[in-house]
Amino acid sequence: MGLMGKLLTLVFGGGRNVVRETVEVFRENAEAGAQRAQDVQIAAMDGFQAEFIGGRRGWFDRFMDGVNRLPRPAMALGCLGLFAAAMVDPVWFSQRMAGMSLVPEPLWWLLGVVVSFYFGARHQTKGQEFQRQIAQTVARVPQVVEAIEEVRGLDHVNDSNAALVDWQRTKTG
Repeated sequence: MGLMGKLLTLVFGGGRNVVRETVEVFRENAEAGAQRAQDVQIAAMDGFQAEFIGGRRGWFDRFMDGVNRLPRPAMALGCLGLFAAAMVDPVWFSQRMAGMSLVPEPLWWLLGVVVSFYFGARHQTKGQEFQRQIAQTVARVPQVVEAIEEVRGLDHVNDSNAALVDWQRTKTG
């Protein structure tokens, strides 16, 4: 190789695409950027999957879920039952309420703590289930975006029919 060849190799590189490398200094390579974005998306989905992985639930877990669902409706129906009892038999209701007034105040506080912990734990459990559902929904985002792009691509399809266009021209004049 002569002096000119060595000079050109020095200026333009030896087998490299110097133009591409120079342009990438000022503008991001779209393909490499898309690959990095996909890598970030996959890493995020793997993190969600690891955090919110759902195990298989056995019959005991399902049974206990059913038992845990009883106190709230029982409390609500119990309150409605108290209103009905007060209207049906006011004397009986007054006797029961007089008995309730004899319950010591610390026991009422204890009942309040138990009910608060029950509803607080339930609220936390429902919040975690909600987060798990959000993670599953977010995992479907790439498929939805791809489907939307496919539908948008259908809008630009050239559906002109040459015979129909010619017929419309002859009909109008």
